[in-house]
Amino acid sequence: MSATGQGATAIIPARLGSTRFPGKVLANRTGKQLIQHVWESTRRAASLSRVVIATDDQRVLDAARGFGAEAVMTSAAHPNGTSRLAEAAARLGLGRDEIVVNVQGDEPDLDPTVIDAAVAALVRGELTGGASISTAATELRPSHGERIDDPNIVKVVLAMDRCALYFSRAPIPFDRDGGGGGDPPLRHVGLYVYRRGTLDLYAVMPPTPLEMMEKLEQLRALENGLRIAVAVVPPEATGGGGIDTPEQYEAFVSRVGRGS
Repeated sequence: MSATGQGATAIIPARLGSTRFPGKVLANRTGKQLIQHVWESTRRAASLSRVVIATDDQRVLDAARGFGAEAVMTSAAHPNGTSRLAEAAARLGLGRDEIVVNVQGDEPDLDPTVIDAAVAALVRGELTGGASISTAATELRPSHGERIDDPNIVKVVLAMDRCALYFSRAPIPFDRDGGGGGDPPLRHVGLYVYRRGTLDLYAVMPPTPLEMMEKLEQLRALENGLRIAVAVVPPEATGGGGIDTPEQYEAFVSRVGRGS
């Protein structure tokens, strides 16, 4: 629950445009559109009182309303997902102190407990570390083929108060002497939680040097002095990330079955 006593609002951005897998949010070989799987999973989070799909395409809007979701149309001209999220929050009339959760529209395997953990991390981080944003991370799993030197896996290192020090596609932390020790490397989970007021501020910040170098939008917050609290969650709760390719979607269909 938020500090105002209300549940948080989750907004799921859902665009049809995708370089590697066009139209993926409406892929329906399981008997449900991919976005419906995400919506149904998100609704199970105990910290939420509202789940909304935000899109710039009438076909997605119609599909969402067809399976009973609340949905809102946004502009197609947004430079990034945060900007789209801010417009959706404004259209929904959310107050400055209300908590907004950004759930990726291509992560149907994300356990709703991860959302709850990230919401709790924001509230805790506001009280103890001056955090303005929260997100989630989990242990990197070499046994599942996750390599710390893989630039497609974003790593995060934390301060003692469990706020983020840095995010990178590079291997961080770097074990100079190879002796191990310390906490295992952490893989970032792309889920963000904000107060509406912070979301509006963040959405209009111009791109920053480190953000442009790493191609990681969350670095814009750190470079502007915002603190990001991090909830460390079990690896099995994260579902292994989003669906970016037709091959990954086929693997999802095989896991959940057709007509499910």
